[in-house]
This record gives sequence, C-alpha cells and structure tokens, in this order.
Amino acid sequence: MAPNRRKFIKDSAILGASVSTPSLVLTNSGMLSSRKNRSVHKILNSNRVNVGTLPVMRAFAGDQNDYVSPFVLFDEFGPVNIEPGNDALRVDAHPHAGVIPTTYFLAGSGHHKDSLDYDFQINTGEFMMFSSGSGAIHMEESGDQLKKDGGTLHGFQIWLNMPKGTKWQDPTTSVFNGEQMPSICNEHFSIKIILGQLDGKKSLVQTHSPTFYYHVILHQNARIDIPVKGNHNAFAYMVKGDLEIENQKRLLPNQVALYERGNDQLNFFSKEGAEFFVLGGQPLNEVVYSYGPFVMNTEEEIRKCLQNYNAGKMGDPKKVNS
Repeated sequence: MAPNRRKFIKDSAILGASVSTPSLVLTNSGMLSSRKNRSVHKILNSNRVNVGTLPVMRAFAGDQNDYVSPFVLFDEFGPVNIEPGNDALRVDAHPHAGVIPTTYFLAGSGHHKDSLDYDFQINTGEFMMFSSGSGAIHMEESGDQLKKDGGTLHGFQIWLNMPKGTKWQDPTTSVFNGEQMPSICNEHFSIKIILGQLDGKKSLVQTHSPTFYYHVILHQNARIDIPVKGNHNAFAYMVKGDLEIENQKRLLPNQVALYERGNDQLNFFSKEGAEFFVLGGQPLNEVVYSYGPFVMNTEEEIRKCLQNYNAGKMGDPKKVNS
C-alpha cells in the first residue's frame, strides 16, 4: 500500500472519523472462506457533526485517502423527522472547487440552488452531482414537499474527487433518476448501481475515472459476493441491520469497513437482513490538499480558489441564498 497522500492546509474544516475495535459474529457464521476474499484493513466509527442546521454522521473526510480514493468525504444525514410547516433543514450558500459533492436520498427530498442558475428539487432515489471544477457556490435544504407535508429526511452526501487534469473545468450540475441507474434484484438481495457496472448492468452516470457506488439491500440469511478489480479501492458503509464481513467481523450501523487492495471479491452475509453501501474505484494516486470545501493538488491551487471566491468569480452567495 502506498503512503497516505494527504496534506492539510492549516485550519482545514475537513475532519475524519475514529477507528473502531471490530466486534465478532458470535453465532454460526454464514460466510465461506476463499482465496479471492479481500481482507478488511480497519473499521471506522462515524462521528456526529452538524453541517449548517443539518445533523450528519461523518464516516471519513479528507483522511484514509489510500483506502477510499477516488472518494474524499462520506456523510449520512438523517433520518430526521420534519413536521409540516416547520423551517427547512438548511446549509446556506457555500463554495466548492476541485470536487464533486453527490447527493442521494433514501427518504424525503431536497432543494438545490447554485450560482450556475440551477434550481431544482431532488426526490427520493434520485442522484445529484455538483461538479464544482474551477469553483461554484450552492445552497442545500430539505425539499418543498417535506416543508409542506412533513416526513422523514434521510440521505447521503458523498464527495467524489476530481483527477488533477479536470479540476479546472467549468462547473456543472446534473440530476439522474432511476431509469439511468439500473438494479439487480432477486429473492436474496437487490443492488442499485448508482455508479459503475455490475453483472452486465451499467449506470448511465458518467465519471472522470473508474468508480463504483452500489446501494445494497440483503435479505435474511442471504449472502452476496461482489467482484472488484484487485487494484481498485473498496469500502462498505452500514446503514441498518445485521451484516457479517470478512473473517467473521460484524459491521454495525454508521460504521465503515475499509478493505485492502489485492483480492477481487467482497463477501457479505446477513442473518437478520441489512442495508448498506459499497463504494470504491481506481485510486487517483495524487497528492490531496484540502481546505474546507476546496480539494486540490497543491497549496498554490488552494490559495487560487480562495482568491477566486473572494473576488466573486464563483458567484454571489446572497443571490444563491435568496
């Protein structure tokens, strides 16, 4: 494994999670050993933080780069109950550059508005990519339907890093629906392919580098083996239920398992049923400099981002917040 390629600018707002002592499966294991199985590097506990008025569980942020690249941040927001007529959960206008914040809702809806003149609602099951490139500003809050009728807000914001050669591209925003993200379903499990491809099915969402992002529901007493390329990173995040992973380790809700590279198979078993995410892809193998919402490759690029933002080149926060 290569040394961790991460550098922080002083006072960076990106903070990571804490290492967990793995718990073991105490009942009969449902896993089968194989030389193809990947070993777990470590399991992390998520930390509870607030982003604006939104409480989130943060699995990692700017750290663990050698095991999670091309991703750089993983937040689960909610589930939060919103009463009808109450103020929205909101993150006021803020900039990004060099990174792609993605949003995916398990329940509820969101409202996105940005300095690129995009202003839309994001519904349950849809996937949004805010490709910030050279820099743009956006605002995020719970959607109009939740504000009107109330309900549960639950989803994920996960940042996908941009390769060095793409970080200064013009920013853009895209939203994808279920027809563009195929699913694999049978009596044992269902897998929604948000990014990447699996078992002959391929997401229509394009990325700058090979990347996969699967939403998995595993039924009771079911096992699944997910193939991955040996030189790609892979990690799994537990949402709810009971999940057994490699070497009889148990993955609990709000924990993330980071896998070693090398072997080409991830193995999961659930006695009671589980919902989780499996992500990863080809490591970018580039130095990462981060300062809050800016993710670049050099300190000079970070300073350029700050200068561009302060000069108004990324947009007007007052206009986006209005």
